[in-house]
Amino acid sequence: MADPQAVRTDARRHHDPEVRGFASDNYAGTHPEILAALALADGGHQVSYGEDDYTAHLQFVMRSHFGPHAQAFPVFNGTGSNVVALQALTDRWGAVICAESAHINVDECGAPERVGGLKLLTVPTEDGKLTPELIDRQAWGWDDEHRAMPQVVSIAQNTELGTVYTVDEIRAICDHAHERGMKVHLDGARIANAAASLDVPMRAFTNAVGVDILSFGGTKNGMLFGEAVVVLDPDAVGAMKHLRKLSMQLASKMRFISVQLEALLARDLWLRNARHANTMAQRLADGVRAVDGVKILHPVQANAVFARLPHEVSERLQKRYRFYFWDEAAGDVRWMCSFDTTEQDVDGFITALKEEMGR
Repeated sequence: MADPQAVRTDARRHHDPEVRGFASDNYAGTHPEILAALALADGGHQVSYGEDDYTAHLQFVMRSHFGPHAQAFPVFNGTGSNVVALQALTDRWGAVICAESAHINVDECGAPERVGGLKLLTVPTEDGKLTPELIDRQAWGWDDEHRAMPQVVSIAQNTELGTVYTVDEIRAICDHAHERGMKVHLDGARIANAAASLDVPMRAFTNAVGVDILSFGGTKNGMLFGEAVVVLDPDAVGAMKHLRKLSMQLASKMRFISVQLEALLARDLWLRNARHANTMAQRLADGVRAVDGVKILHPVQANAVFARLPHEVSERLQKRYRFYFWDEAAGDVRWMCSFDTTEQDVDGFITALKEEMGR
């Protein structure tokens, strides 16, 4: 038997809640309205594996945002969402065209290829955004049995570089892909930030312009855990329930994912959170622009700021605020704002940056 003096069995706080950072919107906690929704869904017994009342009601909520044909399949995380969605659109010999900087290419440990069994065909971009012309660099060879067949174009909204596609840009991509017999997947890990930036409904740049399937992100926008694959064109996708299970993304107690998505989407929490994070990023960018020796690398269109500054300054600053290098050799860094980032957080960081730049 373990020594009761050596093992703490009571729950206790292991972190300092006053510590703030700009490393990732995944660092943020859970929005109070989401926590309240989780408590609401607790208690009693509900049928498992998605046959619960909350997952059923989520379908109506999703359709209010993405049209009458939308079908939502809650999953555990973003990588799982992307892998399931891309599998749903590809054959065993299929390939997916994406930006070289895409999350599915650089941040998912090869899961789309190793787990999904598909091939990624990447294209270099200046701003993380594909265009019909860039897609055509890889959209060829459908009858060549020696080459993986391009079947899907995957775009991220917003992109890994913090840039946002316009409605017309996504429409042009969808039209171009469909003309060539390909489907379109949208990685919407930060879809709310993009909608807030464009000031349009999410449907305006998804089902309304031809996107076939969507990975809907909630964790980066205030949820505790969980995302959803949203099928926008049911005719383009089949066997989703089987693919979700096969990919280990079928939650037994799915009501606790679904109720979070409902709380995020049923009213305007998704938009409030995203607008706030975007506003904080603009405040950060405005402050950084006034600091000599710091260069902002990409347009600040959502909740990310990419900058270049001396490497040694970043190393010192990281001891005061957490953030990541994006390209350490070049001195490029990424600063992310979250739904709970405050003006005081931003102003304190800018002050610290000025101090370290002045040393």
